[in-house]
Amino acid sequence: MERTFVAIKPDGVQRGLIGTILGRFEQRGFRVVALKMLTASRELAEKHYAVHRGKFFYEDLVNYICSGPVVAMVLEGVEAIKTVRLMIGATRPYEAAPGTIRGDYALTGLRNLVHASDSPETAQEEIALWFTPEEIQSYQRDLDRWIYEE
Repeated sequence: MERTFVAIKPDGVQRGLIGTILGRFEQRGFRVVALKMLTASRELAEKHYAVHRGKFFYEDLVNYICSGPVVAMVLEGVEAIKTVRLMIGATRPYEAAPGTIRGDYALTGLRNLVHASDSPETAQEEIALWFTPEEIQSYQRDLDRWIYEE
């Protein structure tokens, strides 16, 4: 099993898409092992987007993620990182395929609804940045045997 970090950004929260987005991940078969709503501090946002520091869009990213509540989560499943990234679609909403979260609900630039880790290393860093170990649960669901070939 693999874990990945996902955040429903302020536009997703403000547009009332929390349940819709979370539901798509659960319906796909992912376990939610951590979940919380918070407004990111500037310090947290700067650490989260540190890889983009110095780029022309960095300040906009930091200001945007701090502009309202975010729903942060850790999802667990087979090939979670790749699969979640495919489910959310291309970063630019106008390039996102229909059927993806961004392709179905987003239209422009920064307002792309959701963030997801792009590699195992990034997932590990982002999970540790947004959650303490005590906030992450380990559990099995009875329906997992119907989802996974175990």
